[in-house]
Amino acid sequence: MSYVSCALRAAAPRCLPAPWRSPRPFSSATGPTAKKSVPYQKTLKEEGSGSGEPSRPPPPSAEVVVVGGGSLGCQTTYHLAKQGVTSVVLLERDLLTSGTTWHTAGLLWQLRPSDVEVELLAHTRDVVSRELPAETGLHTGWVENGGLFIASNKQRLDEYKRLMSLGKVYGVESYVLTPSQTKDLYPLMNIDDLYGTLYVPKDGTMDPAGTCSTLARAATARGAMIIENCPVTGIQVRADDFGVKRVYAVETAHGTIQTPCVVNCAGVWARALGRLAGVHVPLVGMHHAYVVTERIEGIQNMPNVRDHDASVYLRLQGDALSVGGYESNPIFWEEVSEKFAFGLFDLDWDVFMQHIEGAINRVPVLEKTGIKSTVCGPESFTADHKPLMGEAPEVRGFFLGCGFNSAGMMLGGGCGRELAHWIIHGRPEKDMYGYDIRQRFHHSLTDNNRWIRERSHESYAKNYSVVFPHDEPLAGRNVRKDPLHEELLRQGCIFQERHGWERPGWFSPGGAAPVLDYDYYGAYGQERHRDYTYNRLLGDEYTFDFPPHHDIIKNECLTCRNALALFDMSYFGKFYLVGPEATKAANWLFTADVSKEPGSTVYTCMLNKRGGVESDLTVSRISPGEPASPLAPAFEGDGYYLAIGGAVAQHNWSHITAVLQDMKLQCKLLDCSEELGMMSIQGPLSRVVLQEVLDTDLSNEAFPFSTHKLATAAGCTVRAMRLSFVGEMGWELHVPKADCVKVYQAVMQAGARHGITNAGYRAIDSLSIEKGYRHWHADLRPDDTPLESGLAFTCKLKSGIPFLGREAVEAQKAKGIFRRLVCFTTEEKVPMFGLEAVWRDGKVVGHIRRADFGFAIDKTIAYGYIRDPTGGPVSLDFVKSGSYELERMGVTYPARAHTKSPFDPDNKRVKGFY
Repeated sequence: MSYVSCALRAAAPRCLPAPWRSPRPFSSATGPTAKKSVPYQKTLKEEGSGSGEPSRPPPPSAEVVVVGGGSLGCQTTYHLAKQGVTSVVLLERDLLTSGTTWHTAGLLWQLRPSDVEVELLAHTRDVVSRELPAETGLHTGWVENGGLFIASNKQRLDEYKRLMSLGKVYGVESYVLTPSQTKDLYPLMNIDDLYGTLYVPKDGTMDPAGTCSTLARAATARGAMIIENCPVTGIQVRADDFGVKRVYAVETAHGTIQTPCVVNCAGVWARALGRLAGVHVPLVGMHHAYVVTERIEGIQNMPNVRDHDASVYLRLQGDALSVGGYESNPIFWEEVSEKFAFGLFDLDWDVFMQHIEGAINRVPVLEKTGIKSTVCGPESFTADHKPLMGEAPEVRGFFLGCGFNSAGMMLGGGCGRELAHWIIHGRPEKDMYGYDIRQRFHHSLTDNNRWIRERSHESYAKNYSVVFPHDEPLAGRNVRKDPLHEELLRQGCIFQERHGWERPGWFSPGGAAPVLDYDYYGAYGQERHRDYTYNRLLGDEYTFDFPPHHDIIKNECLTCRNALALFDMSYFGKFYLVGPEATKAANWLFTADVSKEPGSTVYTCMLNKRGGVESDLTVSRISPGEPASPLAPAFEGDGYYLAIGGAVAQHNWSHITAVLQDMKLQCKLLDCSEELGMMSIQGPLSRVVLQEVLDTDLSNEAFPFSTHKLATAAGCTVRAMRLSFVGEMGWELHVPKADCVKVYQAVMQAGARHGITNAGYRAIDSLSIEKGYRHWHADLRPDDTPLESGLAFTCKLKSGIPFLGREAVEAQKAKGIFRRLVCFTTEEKVPMFGLEAVWRDGKVVGHIRRADFGFAIDKTIAYGYIRDPTGGPVSLDFVKSGSYELERMGVTYPARAHTKSPFDPDNKRVKGFY
C-alpha cells in the first residue's frame, strides 16, 4: 500500500521534456506504486472483448452517423432519436465508453460563469437524475451529494458570489458559508486558511458506464442503431454542382454507410477522424490524472470539493476520495495511439505532486490514508477550454462534438441535445456561439499547431484561475497584427487578443508594453519572463472592483466626448458581397433595406429562421472599381461592402456563406480584412480636424450621417464613412494597409492642437453602452430577436421584401414580446460586469448581460433581458412600472430602468448637433 504522504515526499523536482518533444508515459522510479484502475464497480470493458466482428452489421445508409461511443456520442444519439430522427447509427471502434469516458471522474457542478452553461448543466442533471430512469427503469449511477467551492481569499469568494447571484436566476440553490459553517458541513476539512465557501446542495456525480449504457438502452428503444467493434476507416466527401464539399458516406472496416451527416464525437481521436474528411479539429491530447484513496472514516456523504486556489478537487467515492486537478505542466500525448481503448498511463508523481500537497492541506487525514489506485488517462483539450461543436466550415454535413476538456460527462446532456437540434434544424436552440467551431477561431488558426498547443496549455493551466473581467491570454499572441500595431505599441498601447488579432485595449502613459513569446509559465524547463510589463499590467486588473486603470480609460472616454479620439478598428472584418445576384442575396440576408443607391450605408441585422440575431453590421452600397483593389474592387452586377466587428467576423463569414450555398446564388463573398486598415475618428471636433486631412466637404449637407465616399487623405485614397459606434459625430476611414501609417500620422498631426487622443476598445465598450449601442454576443445573441433587443427599426417590415427570419419576427410581433432588453443605471458607483441578477418588485426577473461605467453620465450602466414572472408580455409600461434592484455578489443595489438611452436620447450628437 502507498500513502499520499509518501507520494509527496518521494516526488522530487525534475525537468520535464520540452513541450515540443514526445514525452513517453512513465512512472517516477522513486515514487510509490499503486494499481492502475478506475474506481467504478462496473466498466463496459468487462462486458466484452472489444475486438473481432462488429456487434451488428452496418446498414447501407443512415440519416446521421455518430462516431464515438463516449458520453457525447451516446448523448447525441439519444437526443437525435428523441427528437425524431429514425435512422441514426452510432459507430464505436471498441466498446461504449472506451477512450476517455470510461475513466472520467464524472463530477457535475451546476454553477459556471455563463448563463448558457448553467442551462446546459441543468439539462444534463435532468437527463441522468430524472429522464433516463423514468424512460428505462434503470439507475444511471447519479449521486447527489452536493458540491463545495473553497475560497482562500476575497477575490475567489467574490467570484463565487457572482455565481450565486446568477444561480438565483435559474433556481440553482446555493449558499455562501463561513469557515465555521464549512467545518460543520465537512468535519474533516482544514479551515485555518479559509476565507469562505460556496455550497451547492444539488451538485453530484455521474457514473460513466451506468450513464452511457442507459443512454444506449433508451436510444435503441427509439430506433437508433449502436454498433460496437466497428472502426471508421474513411469519410467520403463529394463536391456538389456549386463546388461545395459535402459528406457522402462513412467507410468502416465492415462496410460503407451512405449518409449526408457525420458527427465527430471521437474525443482525443477527433483530430485524426477530421483529417479523413479534410477538416481541421483544433485540439490536443494530454495526460489527465487522479488517484483513489483507501477508505476514510467519516468521509461518507460528504460533498465533492473544488479548491481552485490549490488546483485540486476531491470527489466522494463511496467511503473514499478521488483526488485530481489541473497542473501547470501537463504532459502532452504526442503520439495518439489508435489502440488505447481502455488503457491508462503510468502516473508521473512529479507532475501530480502539487495536487497531493493541496489535498493534504485541505483534508489533513489524507496524509495517513492509503492510495488504492491511480487513474491517468488521455483527455482532449482546446485552445479556449471550450468544446468544439457544430458544422465544420470545410465540409457541410460534418459536425463536431468533441474537445470537452474533461467536462464531457457534465456537459454531455445539454450539449447532446443542442447538437441534435443543430443537425436537424440547422442551428441549436441556445446561444452556442462560445462552442461553435465556425465562430471561435479564424481559419488561419485551426491548423496552426503552435497556436493550438500554446493556448491549450494555458487554458489547461489556468482552468482553476479566477475568471476576471479584463483578463487576456499570454499564449498564442502576435499572430495577426494590423498595419498600425508598431506605431501604437510605441505610444503605450496595451493590446487585447481577439481571433488572433492584436487590437488596442487602452493606452498606458508608462510607455510600450509588448506581448512576449509564450513562456509556458516556466514549465518544461522554460525560463519565465522577468520584468514582463504587459503581464504586470494585466495582473493589476485582477479585481472585481474598478480596475487601477479606470481613470486612464475615463480620460480616453471624456476626451472623445469633449474633443476627439482616434480608434484603431483595423481588426474589423471587411467583406464584399458582389455579383449578378448580390442584391437578391442582400435582400434575403439583411433585415434592413440595403438596396439603395451607391454611397449609402445602412445599419442592419442578420437573423436566423427563428428570428434570432446572428449579427449586426453596416452594409454600404458601392460601385465597381479597379481590378485587385481592396478599397473598390471590380465586379459585375451589384456590390456591397460589409464592415463587421473583428471578434465575430468569422461567425458572419460562416453564416453568410452557408446561406449563399443553400440558396445557390450567383454572387461571391470576398474577404479583404487583412488588406484594409480602419480608423475611426470620433468627437465634437472630428469635422474640424478631418477637414484638414480629407479633400472632400464634410458638412452635414455634403456628407450626411450614414453615407460614404472615396476621398483622398495625405495623398492616399481612402473610403470615408460617416458613422459612429460611440455616439459622437465622426467618420471611419477605411485605408489600404500600405497607407495606414501615413494617414494615421496625418490625422494625429492635424488633431494635436485640438487635443486628440488615442483610445482603445475599453473606451469603446464604455462609450457604446452609454449611448445604448448593442454589442453582438453580449446584449445581442442568436437567441435574442430584434423586437426583444430594441432593434425593430432595423427590420423592413413595412416593405414587402422577404428576409431570413421575417416570418418569425412577424409572428412574435403579433403574439407579443415576453422578454425585453432593458437599460439600468445605479446611483451608487459600483462596478458591474454582467451576470448580476435583476430584481423587480422583490422577484428575480432576469440577469445582466453587459455592464460598464459611463463616464459622461457618471453612473454604472447595465443591460439585461427581463421577463414577467407571471408569464405575461413585457410591455414598456411593465418596464416603467417596476421597482428594480441589481444583485452584485449577493448585495442588491437600487436601479433605475430606462426605455431610452440615458445619454443623448434624441440622437443629436451623431448628426453633428451639439
